[in-house]
Amino acid sequence: MANSMVETMRWQNGKLEMIDQRVLPARFEFIAYDSAASVAEGIRSMVVRGAPAIGCAAAYGVALEALKLAPSNSGETFTKQLEIGFEILAQSRPTAVNLFWALARMRRVWQAMGALEPLQLAQGLLKEAHEILAEDVRINRAMGEHGALLLKNQARVLTHCNAGALATAGHGTALGVIRSAVEAGKRISVIADETRPFLQGARLTAWEMMQEGIPVTLITDGMAGHLMSRGEIDAVIVGADRIAANGDVANKIGTYMVAVLAQRHGIPFYVAAPLSTIDLAIKSGAGIPIEERDASEVFGFQEKRWAPEGVAVRNPAFDVTPAELVTALITERGVVHEPNEARILALFR
Repeated sequence: MANSMVETMRWQNGKLEMIDQRVLPARFEFIAYDSAASVAEGIRSMVVRGAPAIGCAAAYGVALEALKLAPSNSGETFTKQLEIGFEILAQSRPTAVNLFWALARMRRVWQAMGALEPLQLAQGLLKEAHEILAEDVRINRAMGEHGALLLKNQARVLTHCNAGALATAGHGTALGVIRSAVEAGKRISVIADETRPFLQGARLTAWEMMQEGIPVTLITDGMAGHLMSRGEIDAVIVGADRIAANGDVANKIGTYMVAVLAQRHGIPFYVAAPLSTIDLAIKSGAGIPIEERDASEVFGFQEKRWAPEGVAVRNPAFDVTPAELVTALITERGVVHEPNEARILALFR
């Protein structure tokens, strides 16, 4: 039975510790954080990544800042400085809506506590961060149970990027569906796109699956169409960083190509994401901000460079898959087939 034991982040000795996902699988290390600014840098530099995990980290960033400010700041100064912490976290990454969802939730909790002393406010915010973390695991488990029903026994499932335990508080979204299917007794094998340029599939998805003994085969991003044409892929499951009100999905760059290929070959294309990833304020994918990251991620990896000096580079971190290419959206409240605005709105009633 597969059971994710990966702790993406944990609260230890008054600090947030997060796995440094930049160095996996060569090294397994935690980095400790003690302020909003340090957590924001951890998000920006991709120590932590994946929309749900970013949301959890941001919640702890708020709590850490409050705990740091509380002992030596009055109510007015505490409020002003904590607002700065919120803003620093909000600027860390633009595409993953869970970041802004978590910050808004933490702000509501702060406001609901009223005129308490700073230390009481800080403890209340920390309690809420703990709840957001625990809730994320519960949500992922629920998604996994719903999504597992879509996979047949012995299914060969392609996934792009890493939407596993490392991208969440635990269990995972896309990989959570796979884990739940395996727990239900199904024999599932995974085909992982390497996911250029940051190699989340090669480094993280492959590592997670191997930790649990779930069969996994690594391929380059350009191989997916070939395998589909040979009948070697039965389903595609990916996560999401933001979903527009009409069902358009922003996910790691390359997802759109996989969705087009899946439609061409009659292969179901599933998206697993919590309701917190759905942004009802954005009508379509055209309104989703797409982060453009540093060119260095494309012309090399870590200390190795393979592109010629001076070459022009584009590095959008995400792309948008139109809703019409999505066979079904898997959420904690069930599966939405052929998602559109009306069906998505019904999830929130």
